Amino acid sequence: MDTSIKIIGGIGLFLLGMSLLTDGLKEVAGDSLRRRLLQATRTPLKAFLSGALVTMLVQSSSATTIAVIGFVSAGLLTFPQALGLVFGASLGTTGTSWIVAWIGLKIRVGLYALPFVGIGALIRLLGRGRWPATGTSLAGFGLIFLGINTLQMGMQDLAAFIDLAALPNRGVLGVLVALILGLVMTVILQSSSAAVATTLTALDAQAINLHQAAAIVIGASVGTTITGALAALGASSSAKRTALSQVTFNVATGAIALVLLPWFIRFMLWTEDHWHFGNAAALAAFHTVFVGLGAMIFLPFVGRFSRIIERMIPDHGPRLTRHLNRHLLETPAFALVATRLALRDTAIETLRGLARGLRFNHWDAERGEIDQAVAQIQAYLESLPVTAHDPTLTHSRLDQLHAIDHLRRLSSRLIPPARVRVVLSSRPLADLADLCRESLELGQKVLEQQAVPGWEAKMLDVSQKLATIRQEKRPALIEEAAVGSRGPVETLNAIDAYRWLDRVSHHAWRVCAYLSTANSDSAATRPLSRSIPTAAPSGKTDDDAVVPSSTD
Repeated sequence: MDTSIKIIGGIGLFLLGMSLLTDGLKEVAGDSLRRRLLQATRTPLKAFLSGALVTMLVQSSSATTIAVIGFVSAGLLTFPQALGLVFGASLGTTGTSWIVAWIGLKIRVGLYALPFVGIGALIRLLGRGRWPATGTSLAGFGLIFLGINTLQMGMQDLAAFIDLAALPNRGVLGVLVALILGLVMTVILQSSSAAVATTLTALDAQAINLHQAAAIVIGASVGTTITGALAALGASSSAKRTALSQVTFNVATGAIALVLLPWFIRFMLWTEDHWHFGNAAALAAFHTVFVGLGAMIFLPFVGRFSRIIERMIPDHGPRLTRHLNRHLLETPAFALVATRLALRDTAIETLRGLARGLRFNHWDAERGEIDQAVAQIQAYLESLPVTAHDPTLTHSRLDQLHAIDHLRRLSSRLIPPARVRVVLSSRPLADLADLCRESLELGQKVLEQQAVPGWEAKMLDVSQKLATIRQEKRPALIEEAAVGSRGPVETLNAIDAYRWLDRVSHHAWRVCAYLSTANSDSAATRPLSRSIPTAAPSGKTDDDAVVPSSTD
């Protein structure tokens, strides 16, 4: 009973320490860690090294993989870019093996770990700013080694009562039993690091032999993919592809390790005899070598591998809101990027439909799909926790709320009434309709991230010009109707057409301006009261035509 309590308690302390260390380091690093991770994906090798380094820092491949799935879901990374990070995360998690083997087992740190826990707890409770996160990391670091120390005591007692080495340890059956044991341990503990640490302490206590330990580590490597697979449930196709690629990579590297296991064992025994390397260190080396070997095989074929995975999981679901992943709501920075991309795609589709209608007088835009997308984005943004303490996120949220407001007004004009369409295609308004169409096409290019110098000034100029013409034409048209030069119905239809062009150009410009600045690096330095100047003549404001009517 005492032995089982020590083992369970040791595992619990280790898991708690890992969780606190991971959470603390992620909070200390903040957005800078995310930005560096995103910047280091230009080549598969750079992405691989970045994934390994970040995972070693946060001590959790699951945390890195879930973050990468978030990046892909939010559209921050393409699927091929994410592959290098995923492969690197698998290598980075082997760092835990080395820490346990070289420090946790060779130095009895149980007593020395307690001050880390105490000092870390005090800093967490009394600190300000980022100090509480630093204290959390320090306390987590101490708990990891306290857990290892407790595990060691439990494993030594277990070895005296239960001979795990008596289990099959040779041949296919022995490997299979140990492999399943490692996989089950990882699934139950939700941490391959905890499973590997438990295996290392059991090996150090001679409760299991080297063959069994190596097979358990292989099983743990495969089992760690469960967390990423669960995170991808209900996510976008890209996130599912990322999770599948992790499962495929880890299963493939596990298969490689199984095939080469006899030679690895011989080599590890040889190093023990000649270099006195130690079984625990040899096992850590085995873990690193087979993951690294798998990476060497996969990295040169990232492009081909990504295409295979993409064919296996094609894109499904709503195309305009495909970036909205409910798992991202836990990380507001990612969630706001996802909503901006969804708004961008919806705005592009809206501008495309309006421009096509003006060019061909054929109004076939999918307004239902666009309205549904806007409603989904609104609901998603409403579910996002408010982060008033972060000015960058507040500015981004503010920009997106403005963009939604203008996009709703713009989408309500996707299919103008028949009487307005007739006037838009008539000679008096044909040139103005072309001017509006060119502005819409310009905005579409901007949202598609094409380089268009001076685009905002051009769209603003069109908006001002159409607004001025509308205000000048309205009294003249009414006067013509009053003296009988023009029929009342014809006059009102013409006024509606001028208003339609004015409001479409205005809201298109505002949508593009807010969505382009929402991704600007200067967002953090803009004051909260920043607004895009309307520069509208004669008092025209954003509140003009808030409720679209049959004539608006």
